[in-house]
Amino acid sequence: MAKRPAVKHLKGTPLRDGFRFPAEWERQSGTWFSWPRPEGISFPGKYHTIPTNIAAIIREIGKRQLVHINVPNENYRRIVREQLTEAGVPKVWFVGKRPRVNFHDIPTNESWCRDHGPAFVVRTRNGKKQKAIVDWGFNAWGGKYPPFDADDAVPVRIAEAWGSKIVGVYSPLHPRAGGEAVGKLRRIVMEGGAVEFNGRGTVLTTESCLLNPNRNPGMSKWEIEKALKEYYGQTHVCWLGDGIVGDDTDGHIDDLARFLDPRTIAVAVENDRRDGNYHILGENLDRTLRLRDQDGEPFRVVTLPMPGVVEFDGQRLPATYLNFLFVNGACLVPTFRNRKNDRLALKTLQEHLPKHEVVGIDCVELIWGLGAIHCLTQQEPA
Repeated sequence: MAKRPAVKHLKGTPLRDGFRFPAEWERQSGTWFSWPRPEGISFPGKYHTIPTNIAAIIREIGKRQLVHINVPNENYRRIVREQLTEAGVPKVWFVGKRPRVNFHDIPTNESWCRDHGPAFVVRTRNGKKQKAIVDWGFNAWGGKYPPFDADDAVPVRIAEAWGSKIVGVYSPLHPRAGGEAVGKLRRIVMEGGAVEFNGRGTVLTTESCLLNPNRNPGMSKWEIEKALKEYYGQTHVCWLGDGIVGDDTDGHIDDLARFLDPRTIAVAVENDRRDGNYHILGENLDRTLRLRDQDGEPFRVVTLPMPGVVEFDGQRLPATYLNFLFVNGACLVPTFRNRKNDRLALKTLQEHLPKHEVVGIDCVELIWGLGAIHCLTQQEPA
């Protein structure tokens, strides 16, 4: 077995070293996926429908930038390549010296790369862009779905695979982990779906997730804010409240509110008073209207409808149009076969994203895993 290359572990913080986490609409070099395993827990009874759904997403991304897919081994490379080509991904994307779809032998427990994948931060030195990776801790959304050791290792494994393409890895440590924790220093738990960035220094998150004791017990709100600023290279933190019904992440921001540009936030609203999301989203809208950016200015607020109740096998699923993904020149939006609200959400986003092609992708199958396009992916900046 080939020896893994050494990774340089950086001792400072991204903020002090001049790095920052860019806004999602900034130029990207590629998008990362972790391919779901049939023996995983994310899609019980429906795994056979998922490759086609993921292929629809990859077809749109591959038109615009590289795709990276984590798989356990060479045999999975072959299987996934066959699944994707059968679902309409061009065969030519897998061949040549510079394939458009690239596989990496990095095993994972589940497929939610937004949360266990690498947080790429960037800076410019001597006229050249440099990247580093922040290796946040991952504990499967508060220890809900063990095991998660393979997922937790993904950022460092990608750093090893990327070698000289990155400066090194930052590991944010819990200030009161009690020294050794399960044989090593405990890293601060942070999921990519819990945070949203405007590219100017503001990070948006929720109290229900980041202040939940199942993530970082003993850390105060001030300490969480300090970690967000230091390790994402930000200067300002904005907080919203609770997550939507059916969300097992304790309230990820990428189901509730997203930046469309540095000054504009799209917010989900529910107009049906009988719906469990009505009061939750109403309160979050009120709080969003009171937020201020890093310069003390109010945000422009755009509202998007919810797709109505989406259920499977009697379970309410966290379907929302806010789980969209920016790629180069496009915004990929999950749709849920609600003709009226699907159309309204896509129309509203297109009006406010005139430089992007807004593309709807049916995610009724994918949402059974309690996540959609944004949850499944992690962007790598150019």
